[in-house]
Amino acid sequence: MKRILLFAISILIFAACNASGKTVIYKITVKNPVNINRRHQTVEVSLTSLGIDIPEVEKFGITDEKGNIIVFQHYDSDYDGKNDAILFQTDIKANESKTFILKPLKKQPEFNSKVYSRFVPERTDDYAWENDKVAFRTFGPDAQRRYEKGDPTGTLTSGIDCWLKRVDYPIINKWYEKATTGKGSYHKDTGEGFDDYHVGASRGCGGTGVWSGDTLWVSKNFTSWKRLANGPVRTEFVLDYAEWNANGKPVKEQKIISLDAGGNLSKIKVKVKGVDTLTAGITLHENTGKIVAEPDEGWFTYVETHREKDYIIGTAIVLNPENIAGYRTYISPVPDHSHLFVDMKVNSGEVVYYSGFYWSKSGQFKDEKEWEEYLHNFSVEIQNPLVVKIEKIK
Repeated sequence: MKRILLFAISILIFAACNASGKTVIYKITVKNPVNINRRHQTVEVSLTSLGIDIPEVEKFGITDEKGNIIVFQHYDSDYDGKNDAILFQTDIKANESKTFILKPLKKQPEFNSKVYSRFVPERTDDYAWENDKVAFRTFGPDAQRRYEKGDPTGTLTSGIDCWLKRVDYPIINKWYEKATTGKGSYHKDTGEGFDDYHVGASRGCGGTGVWSGDTLWVSKNFTSWKRLANGPVRTEFVLDYAEWNANGKPVKEQKIISLDAGGNLSKIKVKVKGVDTLTAGITLHENTGKIVAEPDEGWFTYVETHREKDYIIGTAIVLNPENIAGYRTYISPVPDHSHLFVDMKVNSGEVVYYSGFYWSKSGQFKDEKEWEEYLHNFSVEIQNPLVVKIEKIK
């Protein structure tokens, strides 16, 4: 199974700058504080907090104790257009500690990226993102305009679509090219997977809204986008939405979405004004699947079987349980309105949660039980970040 952590605690034992011009080398010790094995854990290290100047950040890299370079990514943690941190991943056993080296490299290596995202103007105006496990998309203003004009090629939703992939290489560009050139369709599985997940007017896999007056009030399509990072460890982007009405209250919403290599869940940070509770939803489609809710642990999943196509898909929402304000199953005769809803507390204008899925034909999980174990462990991981200690050794 693939598990991913998007946080780290940094304890800076010795922070020093390289103003003297001498080469500086740091030892990074990563400790897993819990009794579970963790895979594909992302570690984020702020280089500027070590006294490393912004121009010098991109000279640094990560190696193991033997000096072997491992995959890393220079990263702009505050989104000001300048890289100030470095990301890398590791597998780490229960209660294990591992050591890595942060140092300047003579030559920056090139890595094959397992993550990717981009705006897709050739298919109206989707924004799509993927890693080696899963793929998603959501919809922009041109798709909304077409819908409102009655054009059948339009789409009106701020829900999240799942693309069911069964390969570990990027498929977004390939699938869109097939569709836009007429050489194929991403709705047909030719061995890589396909788009068989229905969003419609629903929240899809983790879209948001405001629950008020026994109704979920939602935004329309995103109005603008900006890509913040694009691999090889993490892809990240921001989506803005026009102000919308929630039962008489004006709401303003911005989403920062990231996806790291090796995991099945996107991290979604919502900056929201106008409400103190935000609701994330998972569509129940025909309401023929099984809901498992573990609010004390912070995870929720809906697993449905598509018998005519002989596959299972499980969608999920995960967040820190202290931020859960409630949850409910809402069943409606109106198409695309039945959901599993999770109410989330807004803290200082922000909400952070994770959403994603597994597809049985990808072979990533043996069965539903293994999927639920993944969600349980993921919830443990976000509540128990890796402990990262950094010390200067030269």
